Amino acid sequence: MMHLKCLHRKRPGNRAFLLFIGGVLLLLAGCGQSGGGTAVAAAETEQRAIQNKGSDTLVNVALAWAEAYRVVDPTVSIAVTGGGSGTGIAALINGTVDIANASRPMKEDEINQALANGIDPVEHIVAIDALAVILNLENPVSELTIDQLADIYTGRITNWQEVGGNDAPIVLLSRETNSGTHVYFLEEVVRKGEKENKDIFAPQTLLMPSSVGITSEIRRNPNAIGYDGLGYVDTTHEKVVAVAADSDSPFVSPSVATAASGEYPLSRNLFMYTAGEPTGVVAEYFSWILGPEGQAIVAKLGFVPLTAE
Repeated sequence: MMHLKCLHRKRPGNRAFLLFIGGVLLLLAGCGQSGGGTAVAAAETEQRAIQNKGSDTLVNVALAWAEAYRVVDPTVSIAVTGGGSGTGIAALINGTVDIANASRPMKEDEINQALANGIDPVEHIVAIDALAVILNLENPVSELTIDQLADIYTGRITNWQEVGGNDAPIVLLSRETNSGTHVYFLEEVVRKGEKENKDIFAPQTLLMPSSVGITSEIRRNPNAIGYDGLGYVDTTHEKVVAVAADSDSPFVSPSVATAASGEYPLSRNLFMYTAGEPTGVVAEYFSWILGPEGQAIVAKLGFVPLTAE
């Protein structure tokens, strides 16, 4: 309005006035185009950013994927954080991530919450994991059945002597309840895969916030028992137990080969979830993850690639 008032007070000649107005209009048009270009560029940049959150089991693989993909396509920015499967799934339900990592399938109530929020979760299997039972190197026990593990973790067995070890109390270590690994161990070991079984972890179980917490305590305490994804186990500092499905089955040590073949009884799929079928840069990223280069990283980090024979 100030410009118009000035024009009314000191009006130039017709030709000069028309030239002046034309210049102003061109300037405004140029500003509009510049702003629009900036908005388009910002939108394009936003579309090429991927938010990825969830499973602590998958976090190291996801970080390695993100780092390697930066070389494949430097225009894509991938932010990876852990926090547990439950955290990632909750973020997907709330619409704050593009990809949720999980070491367990989504629960029915989680799927219903997502659908109620207008999000249709799509499951993608991206790797296979062998869940290793680990002990202190000084512990003489080397084999346990799933029945024995269930009795240990429910508190029915409380002394190592009862399973062939030293006369010492068993110290139970578990991931915290938000962890998909915790849920898997509860369902497949504590409850032995039985749908009607309602057993829970013994109240004296120490809930650890991370894999590092479990391995640190295992190395420190000769009476501790814990579990972790095979990719996080260092056999120079922890002892890995061979596990049998039952007393009539062979004891099998966890490895890439035994997990891929299904011989090891505590093998599980690792998942990524998206809101609907992935499109654009997320679809491109998934294609790369499931391809030879992405699956080679899975194997390098001690997990089982989907391409394993």
